[in-house]
Amino acid sequence: QVQLVESGGGLVQPGGSLRLSCAASGSIFRINTMGWYRQAPGKQRELVAAITRGGSTNYADSVKGRFTISRDNAKNTMYLQMNSLKPEDTAVYYCSGDSFTGLRNWGQGTQVTVSS
Repeated sequence: QVQLVESGGGLVQPGGSLRLSCAASGSIFRINTMGWYRQAPGKQRELVAAITRGGSTNYADSVKGRFTISRDNAKNTMYLQMNSLKPEDTAVYYCSGDSFTGLRNWGQGTQVTVSS
């Protein structure tokens, strides 16, 4: 079993920055790809960014050039650096961890609100 805990959310003004963290514990050797998803009110959960154990990344078009995903395997922690935040980035952000067999674990989510 894998446990994922997000932190770092909050309220920020448009144009500001936030850094989200996701700490993994438990059977972490099972984790291959990790990702950040978000869900705004009334909308479906969507992929923001993902990173493989080897460091390959992919991003949603809406965040390319503004967000950076990274991963410290030694610390079992994943990060999402979010710059130039926009009101439309407001959502609950979830951390995910996929095993090599395709099983997905989720964190509890952290709220990000971009507003003046």
